[in-house]
Amino acid sequence: MERKIDVDGLRLEHEDGAYVLETPGDDPARLDEAALDDALEAAEPYVSNWYYWEATVGGEGTARRAFLRWCERAPIVDAQRAGRAADATRSVPDRYQRLRDGLERGWGQLVVTTRLVDDAPFDGERVYDLCHVDDVDADAAALERYTDPREARKIARADEDGRYRPLKTAPTLRPGWTFTGLSGEQLVETVDAFYPATIANWDRERRGELDVDHWLETATRQTGIYDVVDELPREAVDWMAESCCVDSQCLRRRAWQYADGDDLSTPSGDGQFPCREPCSLVIAAAREWTDLESDPERRYELELTERELAQLSALIDAVADDRLG
Repeated sequence: MERKIDVDGLRLEHEDGAYVLETPGDDPARLDEAALDDALEAAEPYVSNWYYWEATVGGEGTARRAFLRWCERAPIVDAQRAGRAADATRSVPDRYQRLRDGLERGWGQLVVTTRLVDDAPFDGERVYDLCHVDDVDADAAALERYTDPREARKIARADEDGRYRPLKTAPTLRPGWTFTGLSGEQLVETVDAFYPATIANWDRERRGELDVDHWLETATRQTGIYDVVDELPREAVDWMAESCCVDSQCLRRRAWQYADGDDLSTPSGDGQFPCREPCSLVIAAAREWTDLESDPERRYELELTERELAQLSALIDAVADDRLG
């Protein structure tokens, strides 16, 4: 055997002319080749689980593999390799039991359901379903059904009222659709279409390798019409973040601050995936805030009748309450 197997508690290696097989709860067994097949059959579901992750998914150490393991609450770092005791709630038999019923995990406004395939060529094959969080309990027959990951870009383009969504991580993703029977690779492609780069940045942060560009360094490298944003006062940056970067506006969790070691007072948010730098919409908002901050104050007088004043007040209230329609 050219290399040993060590996945989710299944350990198998060739040592001194014999095979050494170990699964959680069992002492290592030294086997000859004739006894190995029977031992592996008795080691289900650890064997089919190993086959799925090594032969079907592959890509050890990649963000794709880490995300798929996160989806079914599997340890992303093997417990034995990390020197920790195995977590019984994440054991392979426990996961298989949950996967037979469908195991759900939320990712922004998406819900991923991982399930085992009953009629698959081998026992451990998984498929993935994806829907909007508002449609988790909806009748599947009432939802638009898709299988092509490229369709996600069309769905993400506009909100429920048909308005263009310039920020893909805004909490305005429309419901009413489902993707079913996706492979692991297709699931990752679909999630990336809804929320670009979120899986990659989540994995970088998990590894401690997320490269964060804070406000000051981002603002000072702007050019053209955005060259002025580095003039925005410190307190105004906090106000801007409170307007643009909270959970009600963006599902990413803000990892950037005013500067390294100078944190903003605005909460960073609770999303699973981080925001590593001020986005283009934040920069555009900063330019507006900078222009407002630099505007000189002037006094204006306006003559209105009492009825005109009441109409103007009603119009302002309608704008504030989004009741223009």
